[in-house]
Amino acid sequence: METHRKHLVEEVRGLRGQLETCQREAEAAQKEAEQALRERDQTLVQLQAQVADMEAKYEEILHDSLDQLLAKLKAIKPQWDGTVLSLHAMPKEQLYQFGLNPLDL
Repeated sequence: METHRKHLVEEVRGLRGQLETCQREAEAAQKEAEQALRERDQTLVQLQAQVADMEAKYEEILHDSLDQLLAKLKAIKPQWDGTVLSLHAMPKEQLYQFGLNPLDL
């Protein structure tokens, strides 16, 4: 009986040692996981800031491009207005030649 008790005591010591080792490993794994989560969160915040910065830059580029396009359109509008008037005048003349009033059509 004494031998059996000693054997059980030794088994309990061994199991306690294994338990302590497992607990230390679990704590280390938990700390690593927490560190990985902190790093992931930090990276996510950095990426979100970069995305916001890129969006602002692209928006600025888009507005500048549209402003330049609008300026070019405003500059060329008088030339196009003159061309359009001359193009419209030719069919009007032809209609008048046939005795038709373009405003009646």
